Amino acid sequence: MSQNIKSEYVVEADKVKTDVKIVQRSEDHVPRYLAEYPEFDEATRTILDDVKEEITRQVDIDDREILDPKSVKKIKKEFLDTSRRVSENFFPKLNEENLDFLAGRLTHEMYGLGKVEILLMDDELEEIVINSADEPVWVYHKEFGWLKTNIGLGTEKKIYNYSSVIGRRVGKQITNLQPLLDAHLPSGDRVNATLFPVSTDGNTITIRKFARDPWTITHFIDPENGTLSKELAALIWLSIQYEMNMLVAGGTASGKTALLNTLTPFIPPNQRIITIEDTRELNLPQYLHWVPMTTREANPEGKGEVSMLDLMVNSLRMRPDRIMVGEIREKKQAEVLFESMLTGHSVYATLHANTAQEVKRRMSNPPINIPKTMLESLHLTCVQYRDRRTGIRRTKELAEIVPKTKRKGQGVDLSVRTIYRWKPETDTFEKIRDSERLIGEIKEHTSMSEDDIKENLREKEEVLQWFLDNDLKTTNSVGKVVAEYYKNKDKVLDLVRDNSSPDKLLTEDVIKELKKRGLRD
Repeated sequence: MSQNIKSEYVVEADKVKTDVKIVQRSEDHVPRYLAEYPEFDEATRTILDDVKEEITRQVDIDDREILDPKSVKKIKKEFLDTSRRVSENFFPKLNEENLDFLAGRLTHEMYGLGKVEILLMDDELEEIVINSADEPVWVYHKEFGWLKTNIGLGTEKKIYNYSSVIGRRVGKQITNLQPLLDAHLPSGDRVNATLFPVSTDGNTITIRKFARDPWTITHFIDPENGTLSKELAALIWLSIQYEMNMLVAGGTASGKTALLNTLTPFIPPNQRIITIEDTRELNLPQYLHWVPMTTREANPEGKGEVSMLDLMVNSLRMRPDRIMVGEIREKKQAEVLFESMLTGHSVYATLHANTAQEVKRRMSNPPINIPKTMLESLHLTCVQYRDRRTGIRRTKELAEIVPKTKRKGQGVDLSVRTIYRWKPETDTFEKIRDSERLIGEIKEHTSMSEDDIKENLREKEEVLQWFLDNDLKTTNSVGKVVAEYYKNKDKVLDLVRDNSSPDKLLTEDVIKELKKRGLRD
């Protein structure tokens, strides 16, 4: 048996250090993800049973604390501290490093998700998948794609217990009567779980990892990533500044929500934003006036459900300036969304569709079936694409919806006009034509001429390049500069053209965040 080690690195979770190897073995169809750390022998495990009993006696958790997201870190710290203290009593000869390791392992087993906690702390992973107790855990690695791990959960009961723990912490249940669960971890990672016999091979858990350091527009325009161009980004910035409505479309894991997240710093800070999601994924800059809202499932008696439609209707009574919706799936949701646009709110949402034309067809045909008179309130469609072979993500298309008046009595037709399109053969973004509707409406509602708008776009491109040159790659640093740009554009442009440090605009806590991320000396 021959094997090729493709990558080696160390992952640490609560001071439990794990050696990770990505290995391709000659007999395997896919590479293996090997997580290796010391295991306990049988004698030690017997003692650990007594240690766990003592920890359980000492850690007192109120049921209300379990449901309070602010208490999660506090409870975990209490488990870690108690585990270390109790372990020291049972194993007085252990050194500091081994006591920390033991405390972390006990906390993972008693309060966390066992060995899955290691996978959750690996920033190279995008997805963690448990298919059944008979299969090892699978992971999706940013560089190597799908990998089979050496981690197994052993029993269907353990998978069910993990699902139940995840659900309880967000006030949800998974039972034989409710065998499907959509939830999230305290870290923001999105979780889907199913129970046998709905999933016929066994209980499943799928965890889509939430970026610990969310991407910004700087990451997207960085040539290293190449998700979109500065020119394209500047036009989207302009459209958000002047309150144009936009749908972000694309396939699964194409980066729809990630793009929507990166665009939020372009919203002026003096406006109120309501976000509506099934699971919290959007992460707006701290300085924005933001109210995040999430749906809630019904209890076992079928009561207490709060749907996305309920939240959308309610949000209109909260005096929002901008409304952001995680994903549009149903006709009623789409109707409320477009009603929001018609009543003067600036709206952004995501939708599963592969082209701008497909967005129009999905929205204007059953089952969603939005009338064209409502659909014309949508200005832009941005389509995201992910190449499954290479893992790259690109903004495939930016198009505008242009209403065209038919002959008298025949109503309105809608034209989808592509402004930018990605060319896969050269991996570049091609401008197909100038914007017709977007530029026209900005001219109509402002005193800007077409030349003024072109100059504004050039200025925005300069600012975006300055972000790149100065490594502004946190949501709060990008957002702070954009806020300053809206307040005093000339001041920002002077700094940009002098190539001065953006630190002159940033607050101490934002600079500290950049240093923590290694983006400042």
